[in-house]
Amino acid sequence: MPVKNRFADLLPEITAWRRDLHEHPEILFDTHRTAQVVADKLRDFGCDEVVTGIGRTGVVGVIKGKKNGSGKVIGLRADMDALPIHEATGLPYASRTPGAMHACGHDGHTAMLLGAAKYLAETRNFDGTVVVIFQPAEEGGGGGREMCADGLMDRWKIDEVYGMHNWPGRPVGSFSIRPGPFFAATDQFEITVEGKGGHAAKPHETVDSIMVAAQLIGALQTIASRNADPVDQVVVSVTSIESSSKAFNVIAQRTMLKGTIRTMTKGMRALAEQRLHDIAMGLCATFGAKAQINFIPGYPSMVNHDDQTAFAAEVARSVSGACDDAPIIMGGEDFAYMLEERPGAYILVGNGDTAMVHHPEYNFNDEAIPAGCSWWAEIVEQRLPA
Repeated sequence: MPVKNRFADLLPEITAWRRDLHEHPEILFDTHRTAQVVADKLRDFGCDEVVTGIGRTGVVGVIKGKKNGSGKVIGLRADMDALPIHEATGLPYASRTPGAMHACGHDGHTAMLLGAAKYLAETRNFDGTVVVIFQPAEEGGGGGREMCADGLMDRWKIDEVYGMHNWPGRPVGSFSIRPGPFFAATDQFEITVEGKGGHAAKPHETVDSIMVAAQLIGALQTIASRNADPVDQVVVSVTSIESSSKAFNVIAQRTMLKGTIRTMTKGMRALAEQRLHDIAMGLCATFGAKAQINFIPGYPSMVNHDDQTAFAAEVARSVSGACDDAPIIMGGEDFAYMLEERPGAYILVGNGDTAMVHHPEYNFNDEAIPAGCSWWAEIVEQRLPA
């Protein structure tokens, strides 16, 4: 079945919802206005149950089918939060909040799931129950983890869960997916190199923490080049360096490195953490310095389940005519927590020729809305046939 005509009819309305959300971005768990808009619309749609405050500011809506002989429950999840980026699109509906922007398309995800919820509440042409999940704090706050910790899966007895993300560079409304590890685990680290400061004219009387840190930056790359199996993905990025010295003629006592490690498997994740510690401690000792290491675990790798991925791809083909094999993506996605609790799948929908996500000129393409809404609706109607 191609894109549903109902969503073509609803496109102006859903677009208006999306652009309103875009004008009023909210960051992390501070999604109070967004959550209120979502909850009000779900109530207007006639959802059987609407609950707020799940995972702090998350919203859950429940829609029961005409039949419930199957007893099955499908979860559909969209993220609501924006990013701390100053928008540079110049659009008439650009962010009204300085320093905040929907630069990842979560406004589009929320609007598409609202559109699907409106249709499903109107038709109820399925046997079972749908739980629509609107999650805060995907961008680094772990809102998915918080919603699960609040009992999301058990409270509504969810059997399977499905998510979607727009993707620039793909044809609008096309789909892409892969089974198994899809998005990376995203850990962070801070390494403080403690040396011995002194006068820049007398380096022999110092232990130069900047020089040690520079050696360490290069050495950390051997995790990928010499410790990892060449077919096992790992990315080590040092993204910040800051020393205690602000003068031209002072050798710094202390230098801090910050960065991320991104991996796809639990084994590689554990190895990378261990090698980070070993390399930092050993190299610093070699130069007479000391290392203090703060390893900050982030999102786990997001792993699609095989059966649900095959089903999600088939649904995508029924909507758009094709579904490509997606590449592994080294970005993080906290839908991973939901997929650790329940089988499910996560798919990409094409956003066309736009700036990449997390860019100040990014914009969600509203022409993708009918395909995205149709995919969510078809997930329900095909998985829970009436």
